[in-house]
Amino acid sequence: MTFSEHVEKKAEGLRQVILRHPFITGIGQGTLDVEKFKFYVRQDYLYLIGYSRVLALASAKAPDLDIMGWFARLLHETLNSEMELHRSYCAQFGISRQELEETQIAPSTLSYASYLESTAYHHTFPELVAALLPCQWGYWEIGDHLMRQGLPQHAPLYCHWIEMYTSKEYKALAHWLRQLADDLATQESHHGVQKMEEAYLTSLRYEYLFWEMSYRQETWPV
Repeated sequence: MTFSEHVEKKAEGLRQVILRHPFITGIGQGTLDVEKFKFYVRQDYLYLIGYSRVLALASAKAPDLDIMGWFARLLHETLNSEMELHRSYCAQFGISRQELEETQIAPSTLSYASYLESTAYHHTFPELVAALLPCQWGYWEIGDHLMRQGLPQHAPLYCHWIEMYTSKEYKALAHWLRQLADDLATQESHHGVQKMEEAYLTSLRYEYLFWEMSYRQETWPV
């Protein structure tokens, strides 16, 4: 059993909770309150900024040039293409670039991004890859799950979101990172694999919190 198969089996309950979360099911059915989704895309934009820093650190810590280049290309794509696409997508919901830039970061967004940055700075490269896997693979898993149920044709912007995360390009990205995590785990000690598992499970919990935050439109209590 590979590392990814093992941790997914270990986290099966949480993965199913995410797939059944009302934010996710609302996208799939096209019934999610648009204000909740607008909150999500604004927070996701802020998350992408921290995520880009993590990709830069991943490239710097990579064990060889091929892996370094892969993370560098993903960083370039994220900063120079994906974030612009994100702005364009937000504009379809009536969210301007200025509004995006002025969005206050929510507690869960800050906590998740800070966790990934801390992992990138202070932990091993295999742990970092494991910590990134719930985001990369998780979005593909969610998209694939919703696509199998059928696109909500009456909600074209939600259809577009599902199609983004089931595209051939995104699927290839998710599978590459999954394979990298599996390859790295074979070179780790038992303790090292345990640390990778901990990083994966922590990030997966944050993924759940991100959906929950978006559904509840979380703000600072004071």
